[in-house]
Amino acid sequence: MAGLDGKTAIVTGASSGIGAATARRLAEEGARVIGGARRLELVPAPVEAHELDVTDPESCERFVATAAAQGLDILVNGAGLALGRDPFDASTEADERTVLETNVNGLIRMTRLCLPHLRDGGYIVNIGSIAGRQAYPSGSLYVTSKFAVRGFTYALREDLLGRPIHVTTVDPGLVETNFSRIRFRGDEEEARKVYQGVEAMTPEDIAECVLFAVTRPPHVNVDELVVKALAQSSGARIIRH
Repeated sequence: MAGLDGKTAIVTGASSGIGAATARRLAEEGARVIGGARRLELVPAPVEAHELDVTDPESCERFVATAAAQGLDILVNGAGLALGRDPFDASTEADERTVLETNVNGLIRMTRLCLPHLRDGGYIVNIGSIAGRQAYPSGSLYVTSKFAVRGFTYALREDLLGRPIHVTTVDPGLVETNFSRIRFRGDEEEARKVYQGVEAMTPEDIAECVLFAVTRPPHVNVDELVVKALAQSSGARIIRH
């Protein structure tokens, strides 16, 4: 495994869930990690916390100008969310805009801004979802956004072919985080039901996948990692006890 000593990493969405776990794990392996988040007080030590709203172009520009000024080795696009679990005809323009701005436009924007600072041998890791591979009912906007992330990752790999930059998508299934609490707009009971009766994955499980991708030999590119809870075969099919 290649070490991360002396490497600089940016992780977006670093205040919770997969983003926070990934930022912490990369730091444990010796990288200098700059975590971008709106809630700076929740970014785990020893990660450097900088304010970032991926839906705001000016916020992204300020963040990258500071975080990547001395060069960059790893970018992990971890910011993302879902809103609501309703059929498409019950969705709203406001929710659609928030999900797509965060999951798609924010990810693309951060990649575009960071790419000029990425050193040879660098890594771009996009946190996707199995929702970007297998659609499920009443999640059309989130599904759409994650299909877009996977498509962008594939296209970016084509555009960067020939340059010494690695591009990976990590697509998790059921992970127990604040994700469902946000999706159900703070409804704790509904959020708990998502994880009842099944051993879901943890954010740390996904952080290990990211670590694996960014520590392969330089000539190896991990194109995609798909990881699900053992009791899950798709976004819609989970065996519960």
